[in-house]
Amino acid sequence: MSSRPTPPAPREPSAAPPAKSAGSAPVLRLEGLTRVHGSGATEVHALRGIDLDVNPGELVAVMGPSGSGKSTLLTIAGGLDLPTSGRVIVEGTDLTTAARKDIAALRRRSIGYVFQDYNLIPALTAVENVALPRELDGSGARKARREALASLEEMGLGHLADRFPDEMSGGQQQRVAIARALVGDRRLVLADEPTGALDSETGDSVLALLRSRCDAGAAGILVTHEPRFAAWADRVVFLRDGSVVDMTLRSSADSLLTGTGGAAQ
Repeated sequence: MSSRPTPPAPREPSAAPPAKSAGSAPVLRLEGLTRVHGSGATEVHALRGIDLDVNPGELVAVMGPSGSGKSTLLTIAGGLDLPTSGRVIVEGTDLTTAARKDIAALRRRSIGYVFQDYNLIPALTAVENVALPRELDGSGARKARREALASLEEMGLGHLADRFPDEMSGGQQQRVAIARALVGDRRLVLADEPTGALDSETGDSVLALLRSRCDAGAAGILVTHEPRFAAWADRVVFLRDGSVVDMTLRSSADSLLTGTGGAAQ
């Protein structure tokens, strides 16, 4: 991970999402998604009628100020929370009506999630943390460890495979969490500020890896505050107060964040 990768060349500006290939269905579909916390005077509308498709091979960056609903959208898309209303469909499964055991199986099999606070298990080594979802999904211990080691190597952490989380820096723990999210055949990768604890060069390498997984056919959502990391995405969705206020290509992300550009009409 010594050389710094170059982001993909910008595409022609457009407010429309990339076209799907013929016959392909979205990996993720959000329909009329709302999330309300509390009631009465304490009621907070975290999401307000979000519609979003994420297709195979597509990386979507979600941007917006703090409190705009970015992380809420991600937790609902990953089946970690349920919406107040609307539908969440992953690989044809409606998470709003599916049994909890089926949602858990889908998360283990098809969804990779990078949390802001890592969520590593302190009592497990790096390789054991990464291998855990594969073992829970029925892979043998040897195969799961082999896949976990390969994922750690991709993150430049093969030499830390047998270290425990408290023996690693915050940046190293973040990369272990990313390795866990990408291990195996993940069809949907959800990353909540995955570069927050990383230096710029390592952050670019992580985004290059996420981009390559999407190019190989996965769908990805990247929550970020950084326009330079949104440059790896195909589309930028901008949230404010729980609503989509713009959906455009990455070239407009900087002006949206600084307030120098307007929302797409």
